[in-house]
Amino acid sequence: MSTTWLLRFGAACGVVLGLSTAVPGLVEAFTGETAATSFVVGVGVAFGAPALTALYLRQHAESGRFGAVAYAVNLIGLGLFAGVAFALNLVLYYVDEAVADEVLAGPTRFAVLGSALVFVIGTILFSVSMLLARVLPPLPAAVYGAAFTLLAVLAPLPDSPLTSAVHVLAGGSLIWLSAALRTPRAVPVEGRSSRMAGAAPPVRG
Repeated sequence: MSTTWLLRFGAACGVVLGLSTAVPGLVEAFTGETAATSFVVGVGVAFGAPALTALYLRQHAESGRFGAVAYAVNLIGLGLFAGVAFALNLVLYYVDEAVADEVLAGPTRFAVLGSALVFVIGTILFSVSMLLARVLPPLPAAVYGAAFTLLAVLAPLPDSPLTSAVHVLAGGSLIWLSAALRTPRAVPVEGRSSRMAGAAPPVRG
């Protein structure tokens, strides 16, 4: 399995995740939460890990040890929070509201809060690593950190125009970053001068 294939697969997964985050958020601004939008959000989180891995692979040489740590924390947090999103949107959505509140008031509440905390820390660290590496576009890299952090913070609150806007921003930033994975980038060639390396034709990562 080549790195090129992983980048392309991750980019495709990132677009799917971005759409499954942004489109339901946009729809819910007019309709509120529905079974259809909850299903899309709950299933879409499955595409997060490949997308994150592709983003890291694109910048791993430039991001160094900090980038590796940021990726690891974000990957674990994403796995935890994906489970939370799946449960909220595809399990608790279909039970009586009083039952859902009772479940979330017990020990499950601490598991949800802990998962959200790890996700937020990892998201911020990985966003910073993208900004420091300067490989991926800085604007969506910054929005990625802010918007996905807000998603975790606003998750327990009722749906509102604010939560819809955050979903759209988060999904849009991920689609932008995923699209950037498909663009060529220049790679220095060993044994040549820096001027020659800078003039080397771009190759796909």
